[in-house]
Amino acid sequence: MTVKAVLALLCAGGAVVGMPAANADNRRLNESVVVNVYTVQHKAGCTTEIKINPKLRLAAQWHTNDVLNNRALDGDMGSDGSTVADRARNAGYAGAVAETVAINPALAISGVELINQWYFRPDYYATMADCSNVDIGVWSESVLDRTVVVAVYGKGDGAPQVPSSIRDFGQVPGWTP
Repeated sequence: MTVKAVLALLCAGGAVVGMPAANADNRRLNESVVVNVYTVQHKAGCTTEIKINPKLRLAAQWHTNDVLNNRALDGDMGSDGSTVADRARNAGYAGAVAETVAINPALAISGVELINQWYFRPDYYATMADCSNVDIGVWSESVLDRTVVVAVYGKGDGAPQVPSSIRDFGQVPGWTP
């Protein structure tokens, strides 16, 4: 290899290594989870309409970030010993809850891969197909070698509504279709 080739490789490698991490907007993936859960529920005979709940979305976000950053975690329990009920209650949701968690050892996960992980796991399928789950919050995050998606399901919130500091799905600042 010539000196020029080595220098070119070093410069190119330095440019890649020095690049900041990308902040992906997983809005479409999160919304597709809600649509897929709606489909599973209606194929199971449900007539209810599942709705996105900002409190459950916050609980899902907390657990997503916890699982993403603590590789020993592989399911429902948080690094602090919290359960889905603890996180939902701390987010202000007053009702029975359940959750599904997907961990993919890659930068991304497709909606098909995600639903395949949950659909063919009997306990997760039962959660998705449960007609009494009328609320949902979904969050997903990725790093280079790990993607985590958490959906938190609720059977009805008895607490008063609180304004969400997170933008609603479909509302991207400065973007119009």
